[in-house]
Amino acid sequence: MAGIELRDYQKDAVGRMQNGCILCGGVGSGKSRTALAYYYVQNGGELGTEEYYPMNDPPKDLYIITTARKRDTLEWDGEMLPFLLSIHTDCNLYSNKVVVDSWNNIKKYAEVRDAFFIFDEQRVVGAGTWVKAFLKIAKTNEWILLSATPGDTWQDYIPVFVANGFYKNRSEFIREHVIYSRFTKFPKIDRYVNTGRLVRLRNKILVNMDFQRPTVSHHEDIFVEYDVDKYKDVTKTRWNLYKNEPIQNASELCYVWRKIVNTDQSRQIALLEIIEKHPKAIIFYNFDYELELLKDIFAGYEMAEWNGHKHQPVPTGDVWVYLVQYNAGAEGWNCIMTDTIIFYSQNYSYKIMEQSAGRIDRMNTPYTDLYFYHLKSRSGIDLAISRALKDKKKFNEGRYVKWRGGVMAEDIYKEVNFKKYCETCEHKDLDEKFDPCCGCLDYGYNSETEKPVNWKGEEK
Repeated sequence: MAGIELRDYQKDAVGRMQNGCILCGGVGSGKSRTALAYYYVQNGGELGTEEYYPMNDPPKDLYIITTARKRDTLEWDGEMLPFLLSIHTDCNLYSNKVVVDSWNNIKKYAEVRDAFFIFDEQRVVGAGTWVKAFLKIAKTNEWILLSATPGDTWQDYIPVFVANGFYKNRSEFIREHVIYSRFTKFPKIDRYVNTGRLVRLRNKILVNMDFQRPTVSHHEDIFVEYDVDKYKDVTKTRWNLYKNEPIQNASELCYVWRKIVNTDQSRQIALLEIIEKHPKAIIFYNFDYELELLKDIFAGYEMAEWNGHKHQPVPTGDVWVYLVQYNAGAEGWNCIMTDTIIFYSQNYSYKIMEQSAGRIDRMNTPYTDLYFYHLKSRSGIDLAISRALKDKKKFNEGRYVKWRGGVMAEDIYKEVNFKKYCETCEHKDLDEKFDPCCGCLDYGYNSETEKPVNWKGEEK
């Protein structure tokens, strides 16, 4: 049997990896094979040989904690084949135990000792059950983490820093590095201190893969219309026209706004125009009402779904659409049979958007040019989500709406003759019908008195 084949950047990453590291590579860069190669080398295997060089028998038990979809589609089983490893004992060359399971079951392995863990699609953020189980496993086993998006803030690295022994616990990290804001009623981090040490620790555990993609991604924003009058009416009255009842909170208001925007006929027409140019396409959506709408649009097409209701494979015909719900199918699978992804609506999380785009951007894709179409309107909610995604932040409904004790910041133009002035986006002297383009609604002035006013319309 031939030896283990790796690309140059994968071999370089294996040489720099160590216990407790984070293997960081873009979506589709081959992190799974690189992680298995590291396990293979650590247990006596050799890379770069013409024939397969066996590991010491038995090698350490291998536990792979991944997404439920990767486990169910047996993706890791395919990656283990060149290493002659398998979850099935009759197919495994060695006498060790190989387990592939989802993050939901990580607590089952908290008592495992002297094994090797690969944590795929990094989920150790915060201080929940998964993090507690992870920290317990890290104390008595070898482990590595795989991630395309390892962390946006220093807070995301706390569990990994603690697992590596850099800090005794979360409290020690906070005591040494976190300054909380004094002007909020809840714990809000104002800034971090001694960040030089944090940078050194991050560089010590982060192993970046120098992956040069052979593909060229073309992201195109397709702007569509929306019912402005209906959108404004909901904003002013705070009435849920779909349930015929008052809107109770910021989340419900954003949902109603998005439903008005996402169900507009112009969006459906734009979608069909894209499908005419790209007859094989993956379509990502957020809500069930979008799924029903899409199924009606493509009633005569070959169609398949992946969501919380159905787990169907990608179609194989010449003309097809694959409808994928963001939360269910943003990661853990790939498709090289198309060069097109259409985002029918935007997700609140830039990480999910990035993972979703990676479903077709793979090393073995036959396409050089990949096309990503983002359908959006110029409504306030769509533009605010776009701004958050551009800044690599998660869109916050409450912050955007600024729902304060049942009064919304958007009501200000009803109370005073108010012209919007937004310091964030630098839009000035706009008329009373201005549709907020971002979440910053605290700034304005009374056009009669020419004096600045706060969000209630009161003069400052």
